[in-house]
Amino acid sequence: MKQRLDYLATTPNVVRAMLGLHKPLSQSGLEKGLLDLVYFRVSQMNGCAYCLDMHSKDLRAEGETEQRLYVLEAWRESPFYSDRERAALAWAEAVTTLSNKDVPDDVYEQARAQFNEAELVNLTLAVVAINGWNRLNVAFRTTPGTYEVGMAFAAH
Repeated sequence: MKQRLDYLATTPNVVRAMLGLHKPLSQSGLEKGLLDLVYFRVSQMNGCAYCLDMHSKDLRAEGETEQRLYVLEAWRESPFYSDRERAALAWAEAVTTLSNKDVPDDVYEQARAQFNEAELVNLTLAVVAINGWNRLNVAFRTTPGTYEVGMAFAAH
């Protein structure tokens, strides 16, 4: 598919403001690998090829195993993820889909068992952010394959 437009070049100040959310998230105490795993899973759910390319490269550069990346879509049936990762993935999926316009109580309780209040708010903001990026990249058909590790927030 052909890219429709370059949204960064079109509205750089607005896009940079959105990028600005990632610095405090990266300093929030949530593990970078956990955030990238959540970004990757939400991008799978939303079918964002550009974000999948980006986050798979970042995860692999951080030492993430191919096996965990390959089975992430089936994380519930896999023994490869910690309780904290499972809680984050369940939370991210629930916040992304909002089934019945709700995040179920059991998912909230699972998340609260692993994350304090500030961490859960920050995790939720990370899910909100990646959903926004997915929608921008899917809508404008951002071409995957050009991302290099560390590019995501380096220049912004």
